Amino acid sequence: MRNPFRQLFSFDRNSVRWRNFVSTAAFTARVFLSIGIALFLAFMIQLESPMSTVTTVLIVANPTVGALVSKSVWRMTGTVIGAALSTAVMAMFVQSAVLYFMALSAFVGLACMTATCLRYFRAYAAVLTGYTIIIVAVPAFAHPENIFLSAMMRVSDVALGIVVTAAVFMVTSPRRRQGTMDALSGAFRETIRHALVFHEGLMNRSDAQDVPGSEPVGTEGAFRSLPQTIYDGRQRLLGQLARLGPAIEYAATDNPDIHAGVRGYRLAVSRMTGLVASYHPYWRNLGVANPLSAPVHREIRDTLTELLALTENAGWIERPQGVLACLEESLERLEVLEGAVTSPAVQASVDNVRDILLQLRETVLDLSSPRGPHVRVRVLPYLEWMSAIYNGLRGVLIAFLACMIWYITYFPTGPMMIMYVVAASSLLSTAPSAARASLPMAIGTALSVPACWLCHIAALPRVDGYPMLWLSVCACMLPGVWLQFHPRYGVGAFGYTVFLAMQLMITNSMVPDDITLINTWLAILMGCALLVLVFRVIMPADQRLYASRLVISLGRSLQSLSARPAGKVPSWMVWEGTQIQKVSILLMRLSLVASPIDRQGYVDGAFAALSLGRLLIRLRQAVEPAGLSAHEREALDGALASFKTLRRDPVGTAASLMAAAGLIGADEASGMEGLYRVRLVSCLEQSAHIIDSIPGFFHADGPLHLWYDERGPATLVAVNPAR
Repeated sequence: MRNPFRQLFSFDRNSVRWRNFVSTAAFTARVFLSIGIALFLAFMIQLESPMSTVTTVLIVANPTVGALVSKSVWRMTGTVIGAALSTAVMAMFVQSAVLYFMALSAFVGLACMTATCLRYFRAYAAVLTGYTIIIVAVPAFAHPENIFLSAMMRVSDVALGIVVTAAVFMVTSPRRRQGTMDALSGAFRETIRHALVFHEGLMNRSDAQDVPGSEPVGTEGAFRSLPQTIYDGRQRLLGQLARLGPAIEYAATDNPDIHAGVRGYRLAVSRMTGLVASYHPYWRNLGVANPLSAPVHREIRDTLTELLALTENAGWIERPQGVLACLEESLERLEVLEGAVTSPAVQASVDNVRDILLQLRETVLDLSSPRGPHVRVRVLPYLEWMSAIYNGLRGVLIAFLACMIWYITYFPTGPMMIMYVVAASSLLSTAPSAARASLPMAIGTALSVPACWLCHIAALPRVDGYPMLWLSVCACMLPGVWLQFHPRYGVGAFGYTVFLAMQLMITNSMVPDDITLINTWLAILMGCALLVLVFRVIMPADQRLYASRLVISLGRSLQSLSARPAGKVPSWMVWEGTQIQKVSILLMRLSLVASPIDRQGYVDGAFAALSLGRLLIRLRQAVEPAGLSAHEREALDGALASFKTLRRDPVGTAASLMAAAGLIGADEASGMEGLYRVRLVSCLEQSAHIIDSIPGFFHADGPLHLWYDERGPATLVAVNPAR
């Protein structure tokens, strides 16, 4: 029994555990200070519902000041829009309760759908619009003529909570630009290390040099046969890059320097994600196919090793000349190697390595000159419409059910149940999986009921002044605030704190009413049951279906890319940026699929699809300089047209590509035409090899598109379902 207590109180001040404890304690202290000031001011200016300011503090509080500011701005925006809509809906349907409930449900569903489509805290404006409508309307159900006054009081509560929280956190929280830049530099170095592992294994063993902390990749083995440590490292790096996106957005809100170059930093993160996606098990197949490419891999191995040494110092981003010079010199040496290339197999390695070096150079430019003229690319966010529509339908259903339950039973605190289910469903619409998060949200809310009971029987009757009231409220909310950003308990802790504040009902002149309090608890518990019923039973999430739609979308993007005229091929960065967003969502969906599925195969297949798109764009760029004859051009057009059958016959598409490569490669040419002809053939052969490696990924009857209990011949993405 002594060991746990000894471990609890014997922190190493340099350990991660100690730093996490200190940061959590500091965040909790700031939240409680904000609650104390906001609640005191609400009492002083006689707001009708002072606990709404506490709820606002709990929702907008964030350890990152930029995130807090962004969340506060969008919360205020959503509150104003929701208050205006609530007033308008009440005015239009005041004579018909059922029509009012239908209109309310429609607006809640629309808000949930919009919140699913938007990113970061912009989605929070839609969330607030949805549940502010019902929060404003509840006090005016008995007296509709007071709806405007209720709207103004809600806006006042939210504004007070936002101003107090922002002031406290901005005064007490350090804000440094260097933290964001260090994170970007660290991600860049990790990306280089990830690439270095592959090139170490794809060159001759005798010339390979050991890389500390890495495991060399052999050249033997088939698709999806990388060591598990490689997969784990890739997943960890992708998670690190995914977290960088929101961190940059929040830092840009608070820091003018970051804000001025935010587009460049976004592009840098997108390019690094693309670089990670470029390295998948197909590199092993490529190494087996062209063992003569060892000098190419040796060249980039030496370049990457030198880059790690050049980026060791923290200030390399401000002084990138050495890094850029190293990349330029490597590109020049690569051109010399390319001049001696006569085999399309070796040219494949040269082209892929050149792409990597160019992407590294562009990433360095994005980091060091984020406002430079080269930052013109704008990657639009990918909208997952299917998930958005499903969340919208859930919002409509749960809001209408709650309203009709209250309308039929006339339960005294039924409006509290409506308020809870609308707020909870709106908040869940921003979660990666609303159905999965609904149960922790309901459990956390249910746990707030006994906490509220303890507060009312043990703390509030003994309060004789504001300091005691503040300490009592903070003591009740401590567990939720402390665990709010814990990866495992965050959703439940958030539901506990926010809806505990809603239940406490502390006002300027409190009159104990046990019957109303008990009815409120029953309404909250009924709302929890209804939330789980709708999200987990009536409309459960089908993660397998969501994932299959994303795989289909990746295949259709390749089909669209192959069918575009040469003059209308999109920018590589624009196309890849959209597909990377799909792949990121796909990784999350696959992790939630409960039925047996070849998850690793689909992840590698998605990355290989990105490489296939890169090859198609590179192929288009080489067509005109290659000087193809009419017969060869016809064969190439036929090979590209075969992408129309990619979902029905991927093996046939691969065969068409190989046939075109054989025809074009049979005619030897000299000079630049010959070089571009070799590039063209290498792109066709690589594309064919990728499709042949994962036919089940592209096929419409692939394993992901079948029901989990459906028996079929395709169990792996490497198996062709048509056979």
